[in-house]
Amino acid sequence: MSNVLVLYESNNRGYTQKMAEFVAEGVSGVPGVRVRLLSNDQAQTKDLYWADGLALGSPTNLGGISWRMKKWWDERSFDTWGELDGKLACTFSSSGAWGGGSEHACQALTTLLMNFGMLVFGVTDYVAPKMSPHYGAVCAGEPRSDAEKEMCRRLGLRLAEWCAVYVAGQPGAHPKLAAYDRSIKHS
Repeated sequence: MSNVLVLYESNNRGYTQKMAEFVAEGVSGVPGVRVRLLSNDQAQTKDLYWADGLALGSPTNLGGISWRMKKWWDERSFDTWGELDGKLACTFSSSGAWGGGSEHACQALTTLLMNFGMLVFGVTDYVAPKMSPHYGAVCAGEPRSDAEKEMCRRLGLRLAEWCAVYVAGQPGAHPKLAAYDRSIKHS
């Protein structure tokens, strides 16, 4: 059994919240992985300790993360310094337009998570032509297209798979590792 926290901050339009909901759907696709979906207004420091994996989302503000998300980490997570090492993590962000800086926001979130010792990953899967959450799931506005929704789900799914492998000791939970293991056995 492993636990995943989907922690997000969303502005009044709710686009990042919608992304978070699709990320949580993806997490739910792996048996034995529990998920909590919380905004930074709802989350407590204890939720970081509960989680084995963290999907962190923020609106893109001027090419970076929102001040509310930064403030949450600055004020609430101080006591967790050195206590979150080795937790698995990924990021997602919604901007006002394509080219609005979402990947920069994901990188800023990644830097934040790395400072707490978390192991942050990207996803190499393409969910549609020219669409992949390499640096995290990104959207321009609300996730409307099937590909945008799938990008969010795939990010959550991959986080849950990694948690199942490394936390719950289920190497078969990650399809790429399972395929690699099969190829080694047949060599």
